[in-house]
Amino acid sequence: MQIKIKNRYPLKRKEVKIIFEELQKAFNCNFFDDKTKIESGEIDGIKMILVDDEPCFVYYENKIVFTLHGVNRYKLKERFIVVDMGAIRFITNGADVMAPGVVDADKNICENELVWVCDEKHHKPLAIGFALMNGEQMIHEDKGKAVKVIHYVGDNLWNIIVRSL
Repeated sequence: MQIKIKNRYPLKRKEVKIIFEELQKAFNCNFFDDKTKIESGEIDGIKMILVDDEPCFVYYENKIVFTLHGVNRYKLKERFIVVDMGAIRFITNGADVMAPGVVDADKNICENELVWVCDEKHHKPLAIGFALMNGEQMIHEDKGKAVKVIHYVGDNLWNIIVRSL
């Protein structure tokens, strides 16, 4: 069953420039060019940014954050957290990432930054969240939460996007 994207419209150059600059500053990467089709839309009350018809970003508390589809599309190399295989089942059920499950992380991660979580075997994106400690701490800490998860494989946003594609 496909879901209709509501309030869909192309973004103005000025809006695209703001988004582009915010993403480039945060991830040091060019995400789109002049030929890329960038639109805004809404599904089930969630405002998102579509890049070439793919929902790559959503607004979360007035911040632009990646969807898991966006992480897959852009093959991000920064702000990653790698978790052991035992943590996957908890994360895909909505649990926050605990420091003992972290096997590697981008050492440049700062607290409160947007990060993405992947598994150690396949490096497939599992979740998006905000760092609760810096990258070095995540690797060496034996207790506590490392990432506050806001979007994960199997959540409502994931299911909405999958159904809309």
